[in-house]
Amino acid sequence: MVSFKTAIREQMKKKKKKGIYVLASSCNVMFKAESYRNSRNWSYMNNLCRPQDMVTRVSSRMEHEPLHPPISQKMHWQPGLSFRHFNYITIMENIRCSGASLTRIPRSPVHPVIQGSAVSVVKSSPPAFVGAPMENSKASSFIKGLALLGVMRTAGAPFERVKLLMQNQNEMIISGRLPKRYNGIFDCFATTIRNEGIVSLWRGNIAFVTAYLSSEVIAKARHHYGNSREDIEWTHTRRKVAVFLSAVVNQFLVYPLYYAGTRMANDVITSSNSRKRQFNGIFDVYRKTLKSDGIAGVYRGFNIMIPKIALLRAVTAVSKPWQQFLLHHFQGSVLGRAVVNTLYASCRSMAVHPLDTVSRRMMMTSGAVKYRHSLHAITCIFYNEGVKSFYSGAKAQILTLAVYQVYGLCLRYVVGVLRRKNTGDK
Repeated sequence: MVSFKTAIREQMKKKKKKGIYVLASSCNVMFKAESYRNSRNWSYMNNLCRPQDMVTRVSSRMEHEPLHPPISQKMHWQPGLSFRHFNYITIMENIRCSGASLTRIPRSPVHPVIQGSAVSVVKSSPPAFVGAPMENSKASSFIKGLALLGVMRTAGAPFERVKLLMQNQNEMIISGRLPKRYNGIFDCFATTIRNEGIVSLWRGNIAFVTAYLSSEVIAKARHHYGNSREDIEWTHTRRKVAVFLSAVVNQFLVYPLYYAGTRMANDVITSSNSRKRQFNGIFDVYRKTLKSDGIAGVYRGFNIMIPKIALLRAVTAVSKPWQQFLLHHFQGSVLGRAVVNTLYASCRSMAVHPLDTVSRRMMMTSGAVKYRHSLHAITCIFYNEGVKSFYSGAKAQILTLAVYQVYGLCLRYVVGVLRRKNTGDK
């Protein structure tokens, strides 16, 4: 039996034609033909590519294959190959396989360019995808994450304020804003609700939520910028330094919001101060601080945040492998994973809690400066109040972290129910 290639060569010899080779990638056959100059010869070439043997072979080949060709086959069809004098796109578009046409290559982006006596095939650049689905899904997921973060922080705002009141109560007693210490977390809740009302538990929440969301947006922008800089070789050391510096810059940008939230949360009303507040809002905090201390008053206590960030990064790097190990151990238990996350978050928070206490108490002295610098503040607190004062509000902080984990589980459950409801699953 004569092979298919041999039959094609014999047919070409009968025509006594000489010329170039044309590659038909769909059948992996090398044809030898002449560069015809008129339309009749083009029609001859089209008929040459559709003998009965070719249809039989291609039909048997595609019988057990999907309708769309594989990627490797598509790559062979790209017109970027170095063929001259001949545009093989016309041949490929006219091939039929048992009634099912192969994927055609559009003619619109392909333009023949005449250079002397040669004809080149030039393909224009493909149009850019505007609003790609992947980018839109990432953006929508990020926005939904910010919304959920705002909801969680707002729900946990009462615990945040009680933590700040417990943490800064000694400084408020020294300044005369608080007559006596709280007897515990529940006494702080009860006293605040009795003197100021239940809505006052959310005092300063707008500044804190704005700071949290702004911090997330800045971190996302930093991450996107770092990935876009392909000209930089990101070694392990460079990446760690870049992350640390970006965290410092992030904290510097949102620190005024933390300052305003702290001052408003610690602005208490008691029976002895005739229900008068020190500040009437966020802008009133900035106005009075800038008037008394200038811009330095807004950033009072920021220098202690740099070692706090470094210590937090170090503790996180050390504890993260153990946390991942325990999370893998409790991968089948949602409650177990929540307990592990709460435990390690509490450990990291307690490691930097003394530095956070110093920073918060320095914020409270703007307008009536008592500490010259961070080291002076640490010395005064240590000698006058003892080491225990550095951990004021630690129990409230642990309670706040546990509450956030519970809120996270609740939100996860609600989102899962809504997602199943939208998809129609029961």
